[in-house]
Amino acid sequence: MEQQTIAIKYHTDAIEKLRYIDGKSDWVDLRAAEEVELKAGDFALISLGISMMIPEGYEAHLVPRSSTFKTWGILQTNSMGVIDHSYSGDNDIWRMPVYATRDTVIHVNDRICQFRIMKNQPTLQFEEREHLSDTDRGGFGSTGQN
Repeated sequence: MEQQTIAIKYHTDAIEKLRYIDGKSDWVDLRAAEEVELKAGDFALISLGISMMIPEGYEAHLVPRSSTFKTWGILQTNSMGVIDHSYSGDNDIWRMPVYATRDTVIHVNDRICQFRIMKNQPTLQFEEREHLSDTDRGGFGSTGQN
C-alpha cells in the first residue's frame, strides 16, 4: 500500500495526536479542541484543533463517528464534510458543524468525528441518451419488493 505524508499543524496541545482508529481502519479519529456546551436546537462549529496540507488531487471526507449521536445527541449539519486540498493554510482550522438535538456538553479531546483522505473524482463527461439500458430495477425504494 502506498504511503503518503501529510503536513499537519496542531493548534493546541490539549488533544491527542492523530492516529488510525485501533491501528486497523482507513479512518482517523478527530477530537474536539474546545469545551462546547449546547442546548437543544443550538448550532456550533466545533474546532478540531488541526490544519492540514492535503496533497493536490486529494480531499478529506469528514463524518461523525458511529457513537457520536448516541453519546452527545449532535448531528453533523452537512451530513459529510469535504475538505479540498486548497484549504491548507495555517488558519484553515478544521471544524465540525453540528446541530444539538438535546442539551449536551462536549469536552476537549472527545472523539466526535473521523476522516479519511480520498482521491478526487476524475473529470467526467456526460453523454445524453434517450435510453440507458434494457435493465430496469423498478425505481427508488423498489429493492426487495414483489
